[in-house]
Amino acid sequence: MSTTVRAEGGQAQAARRGRVPAGRQARGYVALMKLRVVELLLVTTVPVMILAVHGVPDLLVVAATLVGGTMSAGAANAFNMVIDRDIDKVMHRTRHRPLVTGDLGPAQALVFASLLTVVSTLVLGLLTTWLAALLSLAAIGFYVFIYTMWLKRRTSQNIIWGGLAGCFPVLIGWAAVTGTLAPAAWVLFAVIFLWTPPHYWPLSMRYRDDYSSVGVPMLGAVRSQAQVGLQTVLYAWATLACSLLLIPVAGMGPVYSLTALGAGGWFVLETHRLYARALAGERVAPMRVFHASIGSLSLLFLGIAVDALLFR
Repeated sequence: MSTTVRAEGGQAQAARRGRVPAGRQARGYVALMKLRVVELLLVTTVPVMILAVHGVPDLLVVAATLVGGTMSAGAANAFNMVIDRDIDKVMHRTRHRPLVTGDLGPAQALVFASLLTVVSTLVLGLLTTWLAALLSLAAIGFYVFIYTMWLKRRTSQNIIWGGLAGCFPVLIGWAAVTGTLAPAAWVLFAVIFLWTPPHYWPLSMRYRDDYSSVGVPMLGAVRSQAQVGLQTVLYAWATLACSLLLIPVAGMGPVYSLTALGAGGWFVLETHRLYARALAGERVAPMRVFHASIGSLSLLFLGIAVDALLFR
């Protein structure tokens, strides 16, 4: 038995006996929520709320939506770590997660995820609208049961349909301030649906060996770089086209229109560069596309907020 395995085994035993220091356990609970991932979800939520009311929404509702949304996404991520702890201990990029290191046990994580689910639902339901709360529950259920438990280990199409869970924040934000869902909200839902695969596939290229080692058929692990590159190009173009639909549907002004073209064009350009290098047999830089996807989406939703405030 290696030193690493013995150390991890000792940590796990310590966690079961409750001897892990409180500070490490606290950090473990925070890590379960994957807050860096949640940040991007919240970036899409507030601009949608501004667009929904064409102005500054009630700040209490905004705060409740952000708190409830953070806990909801954190709950989904915590459930995901419980389910995936067997492969997390094998993959290089996930080996420091709290259920692998033994800072927390599966029972602790399940209780934490369940509490987050209940509290987030109450926060959204009591302080915003019950439609937003129900959408939040649907997002958790979809991520846990459809993506993590069903699709992730069975098909290379996993992130296409599993990514639907990440589209719910725009619906939650809209419902939180209006109690309804308008066509503009569904257009933005579709934008994120189309954006998610070309956002995640470059990451799966970067960690191809990790996914292959545990038999998870992420597209970047089971297809050639040229095939993955082509798919990212097609989805990036679809994302750009869908983002432009918001102009007639929501009556967007020049700020959003120019931002959508610029941000979407940047994303498309990076995917074409990735594809061209893959076709030429050159070394690709998938993380450039990954970071461009985040930057372009952030700019797009910033454009929504500014446009809605200037042209209300």
